Amino acid sequence: MSGRGWTGYLRSGTALGLLMIATAQASAGGFGIREQSAYGQGTSFAGIAAGGALSSMFWNPATMTQVPGIVNETSVTAILPYSSNTPSAGSLVSAGFPGTSNVADAAFVPSGYTSYQWAPNLWLGVSVNAPFGLSVNFPDNWAGRDYAGQTLLKTYNATPSIAWRINDWISIGAGVQIQYAKATLEKGIGPVPGVVPPGVQGTLRGTGYAVGATAGVTLTPTPTTTIGVGWRSGLNQKIEGVVVTNAVLPLTTTGSATTTVDLPDIVSLGIRQRLDPRWTLLGTVEWSNWSRIGTSNITQPSGSPVFVLGNAQSIPFQYRDGWFFSGGAEYIWTDRLTVRAGAGYEISPVTDQVRTPLVPDNNRVWASLGASWKVFKGVHFDLAYSHIWVQDTSVNITATSGNPSFNGISYVGSVNSHVDILSGSLVFRFDDIEPTVKRPFMN
Repeated sequence: MSGRGWTGYLRSGTALGLLMIATAQASAGGFGIREQSAYGQGTSFAGIAAGGALSSMFWNPATMTQVPGIVNETSVTAILPYSSNTPSAGSLVSAGFPGTSNVADAAFVPSGYTSYQWAPNLWLGVSVNAPFGLSVNFPDNWAGRDYAGQTLLKTYNATPSIAWRINDWISIGAGVQIQYAKATLEKGIGPVPGVVPPGVQGTLRGTGYAVGATAGVTLTPTPTTTIGVGWRSGLNQKIEGVVVTNAVLPLTTTGSATTTVDLPDIVSLGIRQRLDPRWTLLGTVEWSNWSRIGTSNITQPSGSPVFVLGNAQSIPFQYRDGWFFSGGAEYIWTDRLTVRAGAGYEISPVTDQVRTPLVPDNNRVWASLGASWKVFKGVHFDLAYSHIWVQDTSVNITATSGNPSFNGISYVGSVNSHVDILSGSLVFRFDDIEPTVKRPFMN
């Protein structure tokens, strides 16, 4: 669709196209949520695709073959982001509209994993995750209201998986992703003639489903080296919702509308190298195919475009691919305590050319600490903390900037962001719990 169509869409504030970019404060590049493992978070996810915990199956289902018996891992992660906006001269601040304090809402991200060793070389498993989503809460009367408003997105993935140990040095795995998405999105419209500032608002409430795949392999070329490669397929998330505005606009489509957002493939390479009985070095390289997202068209159920002020609507995400690199180490302190640490660097898929205040993503530096504590035989828990520094971020949406989101109203500003993350998990191996504690769970 044309740039003019996107201009009209921004004026309308329907927010339909913002469904998946609502997660501006997510803790991975774009709007992904990497926090699917308390164990992995302790090393900034270094080596996670090569195993180490049952939750490694999120990145590589073949790692299930490292976990004997019947095992459950349940995690919860608290993501505590901060993101404030400072507009520059030339934005609506000159007309009395301010910047913002922190607009990023805290989020609690659950995840769960269960595996069952069906036969000596065959594993069945299932995981439940929230791989995309978070929340931003902008005031209505801020300088960038036409580019960012109150937004909430939640996604849930269920992934049944299977893994097979071919021999002592190679295992393979595969699974099916089933994703559900839910969103409530709000955004400013304006200025609209005859409407008192700050202007009109548009809201979308919508849900959607998508189906994809996951697959992976682990290699153990030596007794001390494990290499894992995992793939999570792209998902074409089709969203169906209802668009409403709080004022009547001419030549504008309200009611039912749909769009499809092409989410990225993700390929993760991990390595675990044991140096001695206590020390293990870890490393990760991860590629995210964000460039497939391209531009999303917004249509009515009939297939006709959604119009706003006479303009057909589209969403020019136009992201590039993202990259993530991390390294870390793990040390077995005692028979009960293992400690770990790691650092990472992430190249954001969101460039200066396409950035908006709703998606102020930029390159990031990670630092993490973690530990595992064995409570008794068959039961242990993991804890982790990470801090993410986000590179100083500018937003430039003007007629001369080339930003495809320009809607006739200039917004220039800067964003100050960082993220703190706390994560914990409890792991049970049900067929290996000490007899004195096993009965309450198994009787």
